[in-house]
Amino acid sequence: MNGKSKEKKLLLIGASMIGLFILWTLLIRTIDVQPIGADGTDIGFARLNTWFHRFTGVHMRIYTITDWLGLVPIAICMMFGGLGLVQLIRRRSFLKVDSDLLLLGGYYVLVIAGYLIFEMIPINYRPIRIESCLEASYPSSTTLLVLSVMPTLSFQLHRRVRCTAIRKTADALNLFFSLFMVAGRTVSGVHWLTDIMGAVILSTGLYLMYHGSVVWTEKKQRKELR
Repeated sequence: MNGKSKEKKLLLIGASMIGLFILWTLLIRTIDVQPIGADGTDIGFARLNTWFHRFTGVHMRIYTITDWLGLVPIAICMMFGGLGLVQLIRRRSFLKVDSDLLLLGGYYVLVIAGYLIFEMIPINYRPIRIESCLEASYPSSTTLLVLSVMPTLSFQLHRRVRCTAIRKTADALNLFFSLFMVAGRTVSGVHWLTDIMGAVILSTGLYLMYHGSVVWTEKKQRKELR
């Protein structure tokens, strides 16, 4: 994906994925909706979700592990926030902070806002109670956080680290961690399958929008310097 239209392709695909997420959400609210959830809550794609939940069962140990590992992407957000703060202090101007870091901060805020919106407007509730509480489950917040944040780590490392070995090692660890988290959250039994799928779709769209925005912004800045 190169050439003059790279940023347009990224933004178009990202916007399409977000549109797909909206469609997926509407389908969950309308197709095969049955009161199969905890306390009889209505769940879309009931047959699919019920079959998969029975197939995997509930594994609270995996849930606990992935829950604690959810602190890793939060730490990464704080790390890049700290980097942006250091640049702000040294350069003494908000506008002199690297544009990709400014966009990254806005992107993280957008991810958090998406999480809060679905906490306030539940689409699905968890298949089981967690510590006697029935929590919102769509989209899977841990999956959304991991798949939204971890790609930005690789993206930033490729821009800021020159050592190829470090970049490749970090990419491999990043991929392993992301796959482990998504797979662990999927088989733990604390989310419906459609909750995981929704998080994958939304996080992909959001990340591509961020990536495309960085490419577009830097392309515009280069033109202004000519």
